[in-house]
Amino acid sequence: MTGFAVEVRDLSVHYGDTRAVDHANLTIPAGSVTGLLGRNGSGKTTLLSAVASLRRPTSGEVLVDGQDPFENETLMERICLVRESGDLMPDERITTNLAYVASARPTWDDDLAGRLLDAFEIRPRSRPRQLSRGARSALGAVVGIASRAPLTLLDEVYLGMDAPSRYRFYDLLLEDYVAHPRTVVLSSHLINELERFLEHVVILHDGRELMVGSADELRGRGLTLTGPAARVDAAAAGLTVLSERHLGPTKQTTVLDRPDPARAAEITRSGVETGPVGLQDLFVHLTGRNS
Repeated sequence: MTGFAVEVRDLSVHYGDTRAVDHANLTIPAGSVTGLLGRNGSGKTTLLSAVASLRRPTSGEVLVDGQDPFENETLMERICLVRESGDLMPDERITTNLAYVASARPTWDDDLAGRLLDAFEIRPRSRPRQLSRGARSALGAVVGIASRAPLTLLDEVYLGMDAPSRYRFYDLLLEDYVAHPRTVVLSSHLINELERFLEHVVILHDGRELMVGSADELRGRGLTLTGPAARVDAAAAGLTVLSERHLGPTKQTTVLDRPDPARAAEITRSGVETGPVGLQDLFVHLTGRNS
């Protein structure tokens, strides 16, 4: 199993007069771990709901493995969307809940689910309503990982977890992904925590794709220029400026897209220091600039 690819073509999803997703176009490669990044209200949850066929598009289309997932029973059972706490029956025992999930997921691994419950110290005979918020989030993570669905969509499932639980979740997910490749989409704003294992990135803003590409490609897009203000301004001339900071006579400017090698060498000779921009900073600069 290598997972399903996702294509989103001119997709719009409206709630009355609100355009939650607005003519979005993007591709999620099969067999990748993709970060779906965006500020609150950017359209992440609506986009994932459309991909999981829980929300019908207002216009445009979604293709999963080349097919329209809406009311496609065979495809739907192989797409798993998990939101915080897993959308489980709160008053039924966890064993009952997982048995119900297993009946709808042909790729479900019951042994893995048991090991994950142990890892998160969740008692199988307890009920979701009895759990702390962190444990409910961990239970949602159990459902997402143990489903082993060819397309697994995890919509900020970590929200209630403390830092040790989040890192346990990341490690368990990555370990099983390596052993059983599929397409995993992680909706998140904790970019620094995810950056180490993201292969592909989609940045949403105001319902549209702001940037889409491999994580390595996006890491190489931004550049910081630091030095005397006049020299930094000259170095940034003609480049797309994302942000500027003044530290006395020193200025730091963050630009999008790197200059060509000749221009880069000229900037270095001018005494301006250059540095990389991580995904977190790039995300903040891009979404802040367009807000």
